[in-house]
Amino acid sequence: MKFISYDLGTGGVKASLHDEKLNTLARSFIEYKTYYPKPGFHEQKPKNWWQGVIKSTKILLEQSHTDPKEIACIALSGHSCIAVPIDSAQDLLIDSVPIWSDTRAQDEAEEFFRTVDRSSWYMTTGNGFPPSCYAIFKMMWYRRHMPGLYCRTDKFIGSKDYINMKLTGQIATDYSYASSSGVYDLTARRYEPDLLKAAGVSGSLFPPITASHTIIGNITEDAAREIGLTTAVKVACGGVDNACMAMGAVGAVDGKAYTSLGSSNWIPVNSKAPVLDPVTRPYVFAHIQEDMYTSAYSIFAGGSSLKWVRDTICKDLSGEPDVYDKMSELAGKSPAGSNGILFNPSLAGGTSQDKSIHIRGAYIGLHLGTSRNDLIRAAMEGIALNLRMSLDHLGRHIHLADELLFCGGGSKSLFWMQMFADVFGMDIIKTNIDQNAASLGAAAICARAVGLWKDYTDVPKLHTIEHRCVPDKENHETYRNILKVFEHICTAAADLGDYMHKNLMPSIEKKGAYHDDQII
Repeated sequence: MKFISYDLGTGGVKASLHDEKLNTLARSFIEYKTYYPKPGFHEQKPKNWWQGVIKSTKILLEQSHTDPKEIACIALSGHSCIAVPIDSAQDLLIDSVPIWSDTRAQDEAEEFFRTVDRSSWYMTTGNGFPPSCYAIFKMMWYRRHMPGLYCRTDKFIGSKDYINMKLTGQIATDYSYASSSGVYDLTARRYEPDLLKAAGVSGSLFPPITASHTIIGNITEDAAREIGLTTAVKVACGGVDNACMAMGAVGAVDGKAYTSLGSSNWIPVNSKAPVLDPVTRPYVFAHIQEDMYTSAYSIFAGGSSLKWVRDTICKDLSGEPDVYDKMSELAGKSPAGSNGILFNPSLAGGTSQDKSIHIRGAYIGLHLGTSRNDLIRAAMEGIALNLRMSLDHLGRHIHLADELLFCGGGSKSLFWMQMFADVFGMDIIKTNIDQNAASLGAAAICARAVGLWKDYTDVPKLHTIEHRCVPDKENHETYRNILKVFEHICTAAADLGDYMHKNLMPSIEKKGAYHDDQII
């Protein structure tokens, strides 16, 4: 008996093949594009997700010499807050859809909050991202800007639910993904009727909710032929990426926190009750484990900011397999503090911990002596300092241990891990799971779905510590002083972002518009 787990993320799909003990037998990563047609518009093509799943499945089977008949179950982790419009025939209605970080629906959110108290909405849903990120407001945007599409839509479904539909022909979601809808009541565990009414959206447009480990169906003959598996393979409902990563990183242990370094970065904690704060608004998702939650603060463009540095400042290094190692080597030639250069990593806009969603990324302190080494190191430090701010916010609600697990692609850089230890002032540990936490969480769902596991207590046992980084006292003191300046810069950048949005963006935004002729 073997399982395949898929993690649909911002940068691509990670897939893993596991045996009955959830040992990883093979891994694959298929990259797909994110498109940025206008300010605030972040789009991906669902067909690319599907092709990524197909390609990665074939790679896993070939690498491991696995007979497709050995695969018992598959499950997906999917990036959140996505509303894919499909019609009654389950056909996709538009080529590209707004992903979680897309903030085009700001006017729709403001319209909603004219009749709904913003604080009450947050305390009900735990939706701490900028409101325009959530699915309900994207649905309202479709209704206003693409009414023909909206009228033809039978369901708006999430990323992993779209793949599940392609696999099984069944439409469903789980509690964790439903909690990114913008109208989900965390404690009542349902779509809230009053919020749906305020949005003017019918609850019938949302998929029904079930547990993550529910088998929603077997792979159809057409899908089996396309993906290279058999119709005997069962498909579990799966979960949202935040919840799957929480499961794979620290299991279902109450009070455990970790840090994720992917395209976006966040510091979450597991808890029996949602961590809610109407001022700083940590974002909360229902956990894969029933009656548990994962609450976090984040940077929307952590790893994506470093990728931007790679593709713009380090173009001559792009395409090489060890490009990030070379960037770390260059950054290491600049001292802690990057010779006075600071980097704000808000390239995808602000999160709940920022003063404004209009904050944008920036280098501060540039001078004629600034080197590329300084710029690379400043970017890495800026991401670490921003996450240190997240850690401080979270520490006001829970007691944090003196060590913190890091996972995600960025955790492979020991240079960066040491920098985090110095910035955070605590031990940073990396395990064998690194960037495959969400995939492991989805694999754990498979194990429970087929009855191999009764619960998720064995997940932490799958981790083996590979590295521990202990903070350097001198560097920590340097970063402690820099943090004060960094916080001031973030506030100033937010104010500047508001000013630019008011005075500059209107002329830019007029240059493009969406119409119903873009419907497939």
